Amino acid sequence: MVRQERAVRTREALLRSAAEIFDTEGFMSASLSAISSRAGVSSGALHFHFVNKGALAEALEEAAERRLRLITGPDLGGDEWDGTGTPETPPADNPVQNLVATSGRLFDELNNDVVLRAGFILGCEPSWQSRVDLHGQWRNWIESALRQASDQGALADGTKPEDVVTVVAASTVGFEALGRKDPAWLSQERLDQFWHFMLPRLVPPGTGPQKET
Repeated sequence: MVRQERAVRTREALLRSAAEIFDTEGFMSASLSAISSRAGVSSGALHFHFVNKGALAEALEEAAERRLRLITGPDLGGDEWDGTGTPETPPADNPVQNLVATSGRLFDELNNDVVLRAGFILGCEPSWQSRVDLHGQWRNWIESALRQASDQGALADGTKPEDVVTVVAASTVGFEALGRKDPAWLSQERLDQFWHFMLPRLVPPGTGPQKET
């Protein structure tokens, strides 16, 4: 049992180390020796868990995907939630409120969780063929939330979910990309500015959800 727990801790340390290096240097420039050194483990220990850098990147993306599921909760990308873990917060009754709140949780975690952040970064790496599309999954979840809002009559007259998906997905993903060089783009203040502009155009007059405090 002690050996198994040690192996789990070593694997988690390697994933975090890889995430930190991918976050600052990118996939191509990251070296296995730097990753193992940062994690405080031997090169042999690294290769025991991951045969190469690609296997390490795949495991990191899978971990980032699980984190994204915990942020969005059930029905990510239209799939049934497998019950692993629990959503960070239960969905709000108002699907637009849920969208606003969930985008805030995503920004919080992108700021605080380097594994999640590195997972999104790997999805944009030209030198890495990602098997996990976090950007696409986030876009699909936005679409699911907006279609639910439309079905409930929570969108302004004439507002088409597919049109709003394009704006919200492109904007939030754009903030994530810009935030890699300037963290101010991933601030709650910047997100508040976006929703302050969007909500009056998105929901019927007088029915806008209140932002979480």
